[in-house]
Amino acid sequence: MKKRWLLNLVMLCVVAGLVAFLYLRPKAGVEQDNAHEITNYKLAEFNAISVEFPTKAAVTLEKVNGFWRLTAPKQTRANKDVVNQIISIIAAKSKEKVLISNDADLEKFGLNNPTLKLKLLRDKTNAEEFAFGTHNSVTDEQYVAHRGAVYLVSSNYAEVASTQVMELVDKSPLKPTEKVAGFDFSHLEQWEAVKLNVDIVAGQWKVSLPATKPQQNELNEWLDYSWVYNPAKSVEFYTPDRKTTYPSLEVKLADGSKVHFDKIQESPDLLLGRPDEGLMYIFPSDSGFTMLNPPINLPN
Repeated sequence: MKKRWLLNLVMLCVVAGLVAFLYLRPKAGVEQDNAHEITNYKLAEFNAISVEFPTKAAVTLEKVNGFWRLTAPKQTRANKDVVNQIISIIAAKSKEKVLISNDADLEKFGLNNPTLKLKLLRDKTNAEEFAFGTHNSVTDEQYVAHRGAVYLVSSNYAEVASTQVMELVDKSPLKPTEKVAGFDFSHLEQWEAVKLNVDIVAGQWKVSLPATKPQQNELNEWLDYSWVYNPAKSVEFYTPDRKTTYPSLEVKLADGSKVHFDKIQESPDLLLGRPDEGLMYIFPSDSGFTMLNPPINLPN
């Protein structure tokens, strides 16, 4: 009897514990329902961005022919992933929402002098503004004002909006619209004597050196992973020195045009300058070596 009584007691404790767990566990669904959506906009709605600071010039971006460009302080291609991160404030959710009724409310949240203002524009006269105020030390979040209300959101939104200008620049050496038709490596030291060219003719790679045995799959992979999907580890603005002649290469495009690259150095990093865009791309030496040396299978 005593054993059965003890067994019943244990079972009772287990059931009670299970009930308590189910009752007291965090109710994720309920918390989600109570979260306030800051907006219901879509990424595709916006065609321009302005990030404004109290003590320095604004950073502006604009969508041109479906692609984002940095328009100030420099004009160049923009990194679409970083741009989308900036716009992602539209999808933010907050557990707090406070309506602003006067200037005292703004001051309380540090919004009388915002640390930055983010403006997302559909056109020149239709903008959505997000003003960022002080941080909440308890939750490690930041107050942001939009359309007469204050929300508490992750500080990451302000951090990505205020990122360094160079991090906004597209690190791909080729534009997404530039379709490669071949390469002229004849002005690089290692290929100057043999005037190496590799071209795509009727969908097949052709090498200017008759003794080579190119493998189509190898060259396709080389193009993809060395040029098309190989972003630089960093970029810098570049102004060519007209008094200096650099080794160079040209990327031939399907429309008949060419993209010229100056090879500034090859080690310890490969530095490729693209004069037409005013950018210098910096690649690690190993991937840089592969970029300039296609797998053409030269005989031993």
